[in-house]
Parts: sequence; structure tokens; C-alpha cells
Amino acid sequence: MRLTPEAHTSRPWRIHEITRDFTLQDVWALPTPGGPDDFPRLLEAVRSDGFPDESSPSVRFLWAVRRKLGALLGWDGERGAAGARFPSLVERLPADLRSRPVEPPPQEPFSALYMTDDEWAAELANRTVHAVMHLGWVPDGSGGHRGQMAVLVKPNGAFGTAYMAAIAPFRHLLVYPQLMRSWERRWKGLAASGR
Repeated sequence: MRLTPEAHTSRPWRIHEITRDFTLQDVWALPTPGGPDDFPRLLEAVRSDGFPDESSPSVRFLWAVRRKLGALLGWDGERGAAGARFPSLVERLPADLRSRPVEPPPQEPFSALYMTDDEWAAELANRTVHAVMHLGWVPDGSGGHRGQMAVLVKPNGAFGTAYMAAIAPFRHLLVYPQLMRSWERRWKGLAASGR
């Protein structure tokens, strides 16, 4: 379920310290009900996800088109990555976050940034945007907890801004709902196996 920006901005997340020049693009409640100590299981569900390969044909098609366009137009690759085109957000991390262990990202092209007891962040950079996926573990208002995902972006110029506007309907109508369903399946599978 899509949430208001305040669901992310009102929380005392550490991500706010390092993304002041990024725009909050999306906030989603994740279908991962659990207890206060289940955040590691959320990260395991996300990492073991088969997205986009196990998604609907429409999402797989969109992903394939994006990869092909990225390769043909030079949007992706080393020259556009964080650290090459602009500094990685790792350089902004306070010392206490740099010294903590961090779980790996679910898939390329994300690079893990940091992890706390209730927060995890990874960045992605290419010639269109510098983006951050932030996962948090929050009280659900009924005595339990659930995951929450936020996407923060810094478009690369006018083209990056236009690109983000062009893909918004696809993200909201196809990609994110498929991603949420995939994570929910993984979450339930881990719960059923006692993990």
C-alpha cells in the first residue's frame, strides 16, 4: 500500500542525514507483518527475492526493455555509477554507520550503504538518477510491526527528471505492486519455515 511522504519523513531515520539533497519519490507499506525483532527476516526476504525474473510477463518485459535501452544509450555501466560520475553516499556516512556490518543488496546494480536494528539502505546510480532504496521496520499501529520502503532520488539533470516522470506510471501500476507481492510470498515462506 502506498503511503504519504510523512510516513517516512516523520520517523527519525538515519537516512535523513545523508540524503538532504535527494527527493522522496515513493513510500510503501510492505505486506510483512511481524514482531519487533523481525527486521532481519525482512532483509532475508528481500535478498532472496527473484524479482524481476519471477514477476509477471509485463514486468519482465518492462525490465528487459529498460536494460536494453540502458545498454544502447549508455545509461548504465561504470561511467554512470556512484563513485565514477559523482561520490557514493558511503562517503557521507557518519563513522558509527560506516563501522557497522551491512547486509548485501538484493541484486545489482544496488550497492549497500548501511544497516541498523531497524533500517537498511542501498544506492543505485546511473546516467538518469542517483537513487536510494530505504527499508525500515515500523510499528503497524495494532501492536505489531511491518516493513516500509522509501525511494529517494536525485535526477541527473533535465533528462533524469523527465525519465523519472515517464516511468512513474509503470513503477506505481506494475513494478511496485509486483515487487510487494514477491516480497510477501518470500516473507510468508520464511515464516512457514520458522525463520
